[in-house]
Amino acid sequence: MESSILLKREYGAVCLRLREMMDRRGINRNQMARRVGVRFEVVDKWYRDEVEKLDLDVLARLCFVLDCQPGELLAYRGPGGKA
Repeated sequence: MESSILLKREYGAVCLRLREMMDRRGINRNQMARRVGVRFEVVDKWYRDEVEKLDLDVLARLCFVLDCQPGELLAYRGPGGKA
């Protein structure tokens, strides 16, 4: 049977990996907010993986500052946390 969100309640989630990337590079949230040109609260939501709707402009700014691709900041976790 075909997968459908109407038929299958748990469909996974897109998770943010900003914390991992920032921690590896030794960048704190205040520094990132200044570099990206957004408020601390915006970076903090991305850092804590609490973004509900993606702002593609913020995503592009983060990719520019981190010199990465969007796929490096986003990860799909299927039902039950499967990557």
